[in-house]
Amino acid sequence: MAREKATITLDRAKAAEARAIVGAASTSEVVDLALDHLIRSERLRGDIAAYRREPPTQSEVDLALLADSSDLADDTDWSALYADDTV
Repeated sequence: MAREKATITLDRAKAAEARAIVGAASTSEVVDLALDHLIRSERLRGDIAAYRREPPTQSEVDLALLADSSDLADDTDWSALYADDTV
């Protein structure tokens, strides 16, 4: 991912607290992490809002059922494989 230098105004105390909480080495790392969290959160919020607006039509349900989901049924214990991963 391409990165570029930017000048921002922020509360240094908040940045220091966030850096300490997440164990980040720099304020840039904290800002990058915060933006990742914000983007993920807002995408999820948008998805939830879309689902709440109205239920899918029968044609949308039928279309979803056309997808091949056979690859999803395997014997892999994914929870065990990724037990040490953090979210």
